[in-house]
Amino acid sequence: MTEDRRPPEYGPMHVRPRQTTVMHPGEAWHLSHWYEAPREDPAVPEVYTYTDAMSYAPGAEVSFHSSSTAGRWSLEIWRDGARPVLVHEAADLPGVFHPTPEQAYRTGCGWPVAHRWTLPADLGSGFYRVVSSCDQGGGSRFVQHHFFVVTPVERKPAKDRFLLILPTSTWIAYNDWGGANSYDGIDGPDGNQFSPELSFQRPWTRGLVWLPPGAPRLCDPVKRGPWEAPRYPTKEWAYTNGFAQYFASAGWAQFDRHFVVWAEREGYAFDMITQSDLHYRPEILQRYGTAVIVGHDEYWTAEMRRSVDAFVEAGGRMARFAGNFLWQVRLEDEGRRQVCYKARAHAEDPVAGGAEAERLTCAWEDPAVNWPGATTFGVNGMRGVYASWGGFVPRGSRGFTVYRHRHWAFAGTDTHYGDVIGGDAGIFAYEVDGLDYTFRDGLPYPTHTDGAPEGVEILAMAPAMFVEDMHDGEGFRYYLKDAGLARKAAMLGTTDPADVDRHRYGSGMVVSMRRGKGEVFTAGSCEWLTGLAKGDFYTEQITRNVIDRFLVAGRGE
Repeated sequence: MTEDRRPPEYGPMHVRPRQTTVMHPGEAWHLSHWYEAPREDPAVPEVYTYTDAMSYAPGAEVSFHSSSTAGRWSLEIWRDGARPVLVHEAADLPGVFHPTPEQAYRTGCGWPVAHRWTLPADLGSGFYRVVSSCDQGGGSRFVQHHFFVVTPVERKPAKDRFLLILPTSTWIAYNDWGGANSYDGIDGPDGNQFSPELSFQRPWTRGLVWLPPGAPRLCDPVKRGPWEAPRYPTKEWAYTNGFAQYFASAGWAQFDRHFVVWAEREGYAFDMITQSDLHYRPEILQRYGTAVIVGHDEYWTAEMRRSVDAFVEAGGRMARFAGNFLWQVRLEDEGRRQVCYKARAHAEDPVAGGAEAERLTCAWEDPAVNWPGATTFGVNGMRGVYASWGGFVPRGSRGFTVYRHRHWAFAGTDTHYGDVIGGDAGIFAYEVDGLDYTFRDGLPYPTHTDGAPEGVEILAMAPAMFVEDMHDGEGFRYYLKDAGLARKAAMLGTTDPADVDRHRYGSGMVVSMRRGKGEVFTAGSCEWLTGLAKGDFYTEQITRNVIDRFLVAGRGE
């Protein structure tokens, strides 16, 4: 293993001759769907790789499936984190081309194995970046990224370290490599729908695994002035730099990696698993006293939720610095395929109306499922969603307003009632989780009409919206617009047009609650970790307070 090797991302990448593209009036690329797929041109050297599984135990064999139009290509494996380390290299591999199936996003690529590597028995748990590259001529290289996770070895209960759960079901939902994801795509009879079935057996689209420093975040760094048109900086950057249009919505590079770098520099000891591990191997979680989830964890299976609930009930501590807990999914074919019909579930999901209707792949709050997300994490996405970008609260504080400043989470922060924390870093942004609430004597309280359990304490909050608040202006083009407001209301059992509008407004919250013998802390925002990445005093100290308290409680001290 070596730390001084220069990563292959340095130097010119993907340099191609200039192209001319006509743009007609009325076309707006940020409202269109574009996606990554191989050129499959013998004259253009490329290489794409994926692994046969998402995670492996130390000592297991990893199979790398590849297709390449290059004569030779190279493979490097880096353990990612504060100090990336090269752990394996295979140079001068023969390039063999295999076509990409028309519905690779749904069925997988089906490429043969190009390389195998047996993991060392002492390889540490963590995130391993797979870098495939080949020479494109003219000093440029083609570079493609994949990943796998090494799970922790079996050991006595790990009370001195926490378990980081990567929200990989959300990553799958946003991966549109080959044509479709859970939002847009080329699926359906007219080739313009998202796909309710997504295969893991394909590469990750550009930007979910690796990003160059300085890649923008969804929160517009400059607040709009009066009557200024909305900006979508991540869309602009992605289109002009050849990255996935959803690179800023999910994935390791934009979210979880920032937390890992911060936690390693802080000296925390932790292991790592994927959500698929939580689904199929819940016993791993039970070996820990504290678990952590960060970033964007929108999609969960029922099995994952039951594992977390059982963990907390038995005395586990769950720290969630993440947002947008919203959809139920199903994993099929041993985790190789993820299913989520979303708002189309009642009409198309095979389990609709049957004996397994509670497994309907729609919102947790849908009456057919009736398992409010707040029962697990104290908040839910249906009462929150968007803030601090586009037309979603574009001039808000971008931080949380503190109400219960004497809570233990704020110890050592000199925080007072009404203070805004994390606003300069933009920690309240993109997608957030909240509750239905009311105020009494200047303090917010859950109404419990949305399934929030007794004992949930609202510590801090800020407003959010489910729709873009659109104003007429000169040349305005909004992105999400109403964002499916009527569909949201229908999933909550409301179809009366007069009642739909009450679902327009939401909130994001920091909450704390006891459950059984355990405890849950949730900072319900996807962008909480930007405070860690930017060194925001309040975000860092609160995160330390939560993890340190939970680690001590998990050790029984």
